[in-house]
Amino acid sequence: MAYDEGPRTTSGPRRAADATRRAAGASARGARRVGHATGRAAGYAFRQTRRATHAEGAGESGLSRLIELHAFNAAGDAAVAISLAGTLFFQVPTGEARLQVAQFLGLTMLPFAIVAPLVGPFLDRFSHGRRWAIGATMALRAFLCWVLADAVVTGSVALFPAALGCLVASKAYGVTRAAAVPRLLPRRLTLVKANSRISLAGVAGAALSAPLAVLASTFGPAWSLRYAFAVFVGATVLAILLPPRVDSAAGEEQLALGSVAGGARRRRAPVPAPVVFALRCNMGLRLLSGFLTMFMAFLLREEPFPGWEDRPELLLGLVIGAAGFGSTVGIALGSLLRTVKPEVTVVVTLLADAVMAVVVAAFYGLPTAVLLGVTAGLSQSLGKLSLDALIQREVPERIRTSAFARAETVLQLAWVVGGFIGIVMPLEPRLGLGVAAAILVAWSGWVLATARAASRAV
Repeated sequence: MAYDEGPRTTSGPRRAADATRRAAGASARGARRVGHATGRAAGYAFRQTRRATHAEGAGESGLSRLIELHAFNAAGDAAVAISLAGTLFFQVPTGEARLQVAQFLGLTMLPFAIVAPLVGPFLDRFSHGRRWAIGATMALRAFLCWVLADAVVTGSVALFPAALGCLVASKAYGVTRAAAVPRLLPRRLTLVKANSRISLAGVAGAALSAPLAVLASTFGPAWSLRYAFAVFVGATVLAILLPPRVDSAAGEEQLALGSVAGGARRRRAPVPAPVVFALRCNMGLRLLSGFLTMFMAFLLREEPFPGWEDRPELLLGLVIGAAGFGSTVGIALGSLLRTVKPEVTVVVTLLADAVMAVVVAAFYGLPTAVLLGVTAGLSQSLGKLSLDALIQREVPERIRTSAFARAETVLQLAWVVGGFIGIVMPLEPRLGLGVAAAILVAWSGWVLATARAASRAV
């Protein structure tokens, strides 16, 4: 007797197939919803970011492009710093690393001290100078990051020359960017606000890039540098797309950091006294920043705080993160301190750094070290914003671009000098920080004394 069992034998596979199709359909719908939500979130974030960068006429003047470019610059620098921190600081014995980094800073300071004063006048001779100079600093770093990616793996002798080139190019970018900002300033935005907005974009770019660089480094030390290569390639394109007015040098003069030379063929304008005073205060702030960066990097590696012996990288990140937090707070406060005179702000920040350095030298510990990092970052941001405001107020527009370039050069060199002092100091916290505190106190006294003498002479 025959039985028709076809439907019974196929009903199970059919039900399984139907269930699979329903599950696939539900998954596809869920994926579409997630993709739609992600796209909406990304679009919203893009629109909000674009609105922030284009606000108050920045979009029409072209300042928004420079803001976005600076975010890329900070993102690339953060990736390079994360990659080299492990290679230069933690994979080399302390004594050897200190010698190599000292040579690194020496080679940085020498060409910068010679070439930097010539950069501004050189660019002013060409109608298409700054935009291509900024792009060149980005393209050079992209190339050097690719070289570094191979060097960190193979231990090539190109490691330190390439790293040196990255640092010099980064500092050259800072000078050329400072010279370009006044040319893109919209009518509704003050110069101090523009620089504050650019700085905030840099903080955001570094904050977004750091986790990506750390993630890339988990695949190997070369991958974070390859990620930096891609970032700098994008920044090169953005630099080329900057508005043509960046290249304009119409009506500008050279700026002399001394008295006016009689009989000179080209007219040179002296720096106003308030700007000189603010610049000297900022030199002290930058010197301490460079010292802390180098000294604390080696000190926390060799003599970490109790309980942190097996986590020196995390400890260093905590102290550096405190400085970054202070810098961000300082940038935010810069737009709120409109009623405070910039001359007062630069003095307060310099004295705050000096007092805090004395306190940490006397009561060295993790809480005071973190507090010093916050104070140094906060003071450096407020001091630089105050210097920008004084240059805007005291320096005529026709020479303001040159003033920014020269000031940025001096501040970069002050940081390098502080870093060199931090490297050569013995790795004893109270001794090293005590010397730094003494230098900063002496510098503060000299700055205030010269300012008082100048005011009496007037």
